[in-house]
Amino acid sequence: MTRARPDRLPSLASPSPKEPILPRDPEAAVRALPFWRGAVALQRLHGGLSNVSFRASDASGDYVARVGDDFPFHHVSRAREAAASRWAGEAGLGPKIVHGQDGVLVAAFLRGKTFAAEDVRARLDEIAALLKRAHAEMRARARGDAAFFWVFHVIRGYADTLRADGHAILPQLPRHVAIAAELEAAQVALPIVFGHHDLLPANFIGDADRIWLIDWEYAGFGTPMFDLANLADNAKFGPDEERRLLRLYFGAEPAPELARSFAAMKAASALREALWAYVSLSRLAAPGFDYAAYGNTRLEDFESAYAAYQREFRPA
Repeated sequence: MTRARPDRLPSLASPSPKEPILPRDPEAAVRALPFWRGAVALQRLHGGLSNVSFRASDASGDYVARVGDDFPFHHVSRAREAAASRWAGEAGLGPKIVHGQDGVLVAAFLRGKTFAAEDVRARLDEIAALLKRAHAEMRARARGDAAFFWVFHVIRGYADTLRADGHAILPQLPRHVAIAAELEAAQVALPIVFGHHDLLPANFIGDADRIWLIDWEYAGFGTPMFDLANLADNAKFGPDEERRLLRLYFGAEPAPELARSFAAMKAASALREALWAYVSLSRLAAPGFDYAAYGNTRLEDFESAYAAYQREFRPA
């Protein structure tokens, strides 16, 4: 993830005690699983801001084991994440899941490259096809408890959390919530899909032949427009790449209403990411990552995306 300059970090006065990422020993939780064949070797993996991950190897092969707990303030349910990950594995969109209970998720190890933004842009045709397929196939496979993701609902909830915690961004929140309502009004009706909703470049893993999509903790039913805009926002697409993404996904040159909806959703994606970081700073005890700096960078991205939306689509 991008780091921001440290000169604009928000201060924080929170009356609520922070929750640790994990209130338990994650390595012990993984070693205690009953299906390992012989001794299991664990190697801690970098990344993961709301969970702890290991590469796990036993006599049967190599796996990735993730340990995480529910975070209601982020709408994260590990049971729903495990179900979505299992559906993705069954569809061939992600790795096969071999265990998913009690906050411990074990998947087959993928031997591929973790993508950066430039990899996403370089393989845009494949990724657009993957998203279109994922939206259709995950919707058909979903059963039982599944989330509904609407970014404007998330933004309003984050604003309430930050107000309750007395965050330094408090004076800016009324404007942000009002802009979110404006961006929400710009959305067009699209078929409901089962989306990923966290399309960071690092959530794509690929080799020369195929690409997989991992980390389904924010997955749920919703509009495809968020995944499209979120992808463009996180991978820093330019205007030509954005138009190409929309053409690839929808099969035609985007109508003005669709382009307006996309530009509005791109700004909403950046705002959600900024507020996610500030809520994480307020509510999680997660050493090693500068949530405030990341939030400041993403807030700058939001302001830039919103200004671009206003220039092109807001009536004079």
